[in-house]
Amino acid sequence: MRDRSALSPPGNGRRRARWLGAYLGVASLAAAAVVADAGFGSVRAYGQTSAPTTKGPVGWETYRDLDGLAQLRGAEQSRQFSSYDRTGGNNDGFEGTYSCLRHSGRGCVIAEHAGAGEISSIWSTREPLGDVTGTGNIVVELDGRVVLDAPLIDVVNGKLGAPFEWPLVANADDAAGGVVVKVPMPYRKSMRVTVQNNPYFYHVDYRAFPDAEGVRTFNPGDPAEDVLARLRAFGVADPKPRAGGTPVRRDFDLPAGAAATVAELRGPARINQLRLRLPQVMAAPQVVDDGRAFGAGGRSRFSMRVHPDNQGIRVIRRYDPQIADQVGNLRVNGRQVGEWRSGPAAPGSWGVQVIDVPPGVTAGRSSVDIENRFISSSLDFNEFRYDVHSLVNGEWVRTDVLDLGPGHPGEEAAHGYRIDNPVFARSKLLGRYPTRPEDVAASDEVLERTRLRITFDGKTTVDAPVGEFFGTGLGEHDVRALMSSVDPGLDGWYTAWWPMPFGQHATVELVNTGGVPIVGATAEVTSSDGQLDPNAGYFHATHQRGRTISGQDWNFLRAEGAGTFYGVTHTMRGLIPPGTRRHTSEPLSDMAEVNQRNYLEGDERFFVDGASMPAWHGTGTEDFYESGWYFRFGTTFSMPLTGNPAHEINGDGCRYDCTGAYRLLLNDAVPFRNGLVAGIEHGPVNDEPGDYSSTAYWYGGRPSTRQLPGVPQLPTQTAELPTQTPELPPSAPSIPPTAPTTPPASPTESTVPESGTPDTTGQDDGEPPTDVWQLVQVVIRQQQREN
Repeated sequence: MRDRSALSPPGNGRRRARWLGAYLGVASLAAAAVVADAGFGSVRAYGQTSAPTTKGPVGWETYRDLDGLAQLRGAEQSRQFSSYDRTGGNNDGFEGTYSCLRHSGRGCVIAEHAGAGEISSIWSTREPLGDVTGTGNIVVELDGRVVLDAPLIDVVNGKLGAPFEWPLVANADDAAGGVVVKVPMPYRKSMRVTVQNNPYFYHVDYRAFPDAEGVRTFNPGDPAEDVLARLRAFGVADPKPRAGGTPVRRDFDLPAGAAATVAELRGPARINQLRLRLPQVMAAPQVVDDGRAFGAGGRSRFSMRVHPDNQGIRVIRRYDPQIADQVGNLRVNGRQVGEWRSGPAAPGSWGVQVIDVPPGVTAGRSSVDIENRFISSSLDFNEFRYDVHSLVNGEWVRTDVLDLGPGHPGEEAAHGYRIDNPVFARSKLLGRYPTRPEDVAASDEVLERTRLRITFDGKTTVDAPVGEFFGTGLGEHDVRALMSSVDPGLDGWYTAWWPMPFGQHATVELVNTGGVPIVGATAEVTSSDGQLDPNAGYFHATHQRGRTISGQDWNFLRAEGAGTFYGVTHTMRGLIPPGTRRHTSEPLSDMAEVNQRNYLEGDERFFVDGASMPAWHGTGTEDFYESGWYFRFGTTFSMPLTGNPAHEINGDGCRYDCTGAYRLLLNDAVPFRNGLVAGIEHGPVNDEPGDYSSTAYWYGGRPSTRQLPGVPQLPTQTAELPTQTPELPPSAPSIPPTAPTTPPASPTESTVPESGTPDTTGQDDGEPPTDVWQLVQVVIRQQQREN
């Protein structure tokens, strides 16, 4: 979202084009459910026969029972209220036109539901830059009782206390322009969310249950401290309660065009952790960060997690070296263990220093108290980030991170960060690590062209580039998410914690489809014995790469049968050239100069069980990633469930403007019984050019007997950029002559799409109809009759 000019109504043609993308998505599901996977042809994505279970984990169990992600969810549905523009334009909240379902004595009603369910996520933003003070109080009523009534700004600032603390809540500093509430609030009979004043931009994601069995109304007095602790260890620890198992490790080289099997496992069992280390890959050279500084007599203090079996730790400090001769003492648990020294000034770069701490100071402890004291400097002593690694069984592992500064108030509070004699607070500093361009290009190629393939019981369900699978599609950027991590630092690992059950056997492979040989790599797969529940699905990571197509959503996932969609890593390489001013009749989309981030004006839309109207319809790309205002105009951030770890401009492999983001839908998963089309627009009228890729994470059950293609003859050098398979034949018109021109209805209960009767489509291995456009016409006529 970005404020622009005065409103002007969109033309019917643009409105038709925008909604045509939705029809095409549904038609594609009905016709073929083809997953475009660059370089490996088109393959079907299959779920399984619907299961009898009526719902997934409820309330706090959605975070506690991450071992159960593979279980299908029966008749549960995922829905969303939002402020999206009902005309198909871009007025998704700028004027607040569609931000209230209705008004009551309490104010603006933004969500309500009759029946059993659970509020899973609330997001909002408004000017200026996400400060929601003007929204006033938020009131949540469950089963006729008020469970929350407080200023929204106080809620997201953590002033109410547990469970409404970071990272279950986040303000616009924590989330780079958006505010979020991720506290699950179940109810048995009804819910209503009201805000005192118009919220402008908002989403309320909720779950609709077929019955109230096992549902207890949310108790705001339960602090859920264990959930908070688990989420605060995001990116450094396995969040599943049944972690661990037997590791299988392999050191290997991988020539260009070759494949290597790194683990073969026998079942029934479950993969609990997958790690990969590629020492030759260079970290992305540009980093945006915020930080603080203290002057003479000053100090900083905070606590950090360490492994209780540590044989010593090391503390790593990132600082701004343009301030020369910074000297400070490092004290751990009250003992001086080292001295920080920055040396001569080095403007424009980042400084990193490592201090090893002997085991006598840290052994047997699960946390340590750290203090930094000012000794001398040409100006001040600054600090932007601290990492702590623990030495466990002779190997260094990252056990905590404190990314500090004005953009990380929640993270600072969770670590008990305090500073004496503060003299500086920098909200955004762009610096670079010294790296040769050719090394960056080679590293990017390794991450893009080396694919992770996992085959369960003879079916390959994971096939994705290693970079994007672990959360970073634009090079080696630091990623800390709840289910995966990329540590670009010293001895860093790429780690994934998705539970991956299987019945008989599993094979984990790496395939080098690029031209850069891989040397000195290490892979480790940790698994444990276990049964493959009949109601469980296989883990999938479905990758897509190609050019955006005007009028069509970028598809994260098209799947048949039953399953559960848990999120996506999304890499957006905008292809909007500078210097070409574009005029448009779209509301709030005309600009005095070209907007190279206009691709972020696209909304997410999820179509469940063949419905012709989306169960989710959002308000903008960065809004889907629960940020705002173009990620606060380039500020990167990481949270357990959402993040924007990468933003590149005109360099480091990015032609114009590029964004990397992730969204994990663990608490607001999207179950489907008869197919899913999940995608996102690219631009306010779905027509901005871009080179997109994405990796969707989901669970589906027993795949059909059709297998993915085997390893093809692989190229020895980088191939030309592939394009995504078009949804329409070239001769099809861009707008159907019978497309409806009436806008969709407001998302009240009467218009939320209901899932169809469960139908076993997962075993259908037929070919798609030859005339996809004819099917599109059928879908459109059906929608006209429904209206």
